[in-house]
Amino acid sequence: MAQMTETRDGPRSDASVAELFKELSDQTTRLVHDEVELAKAELGEKAKSAGMGAGMFGGAGVFGLYALGALTATLILALSTAVAGWLAALIVTVVYGAIAGVLALRGKAKVQQATPPVPEQARDSVKRDIAETKAHARAGRH
Repeated sequence: MAQMTETRDGPRSDASVAELFKELSDQTTRLVHDEVELAKAELGEKAKSAGMGAGMFGGAGVFGLYALGALTATLILALSTAVAGWLAALIVTVVYGAIAGVLALRGKAKVQQATPPVPEQARDSVKRDIAETKAHARAGRH
């Protein structure tokens, strides 16, 4: 078993180089595994948001098609009792277009929230880990 001694820089081990490399390998494997799990979780969240945005785009398209269908004729006929038929048709078309536009903009915003699909937290964590490892390596050489 390696003996631990306390130095000015913190605990120091009299462990063999082979033991230290094995410990480094184990810790590196554990770190990489944890970073991969973090990246998976983050990408899953972004994919969910992109899916919701795409669903909203689909909803906008479906609503736009229905707008040109059965309700259109009913609304135009009802409105034509107060204004000319062509004006009633124009009013209904503008209202449906506005609804489809709002849905499309909201869907676009959801898709943009999910892009780029980069696991930012995992990337930042890896950068910190690399910087810390480099710092420890430099400190060990001095």
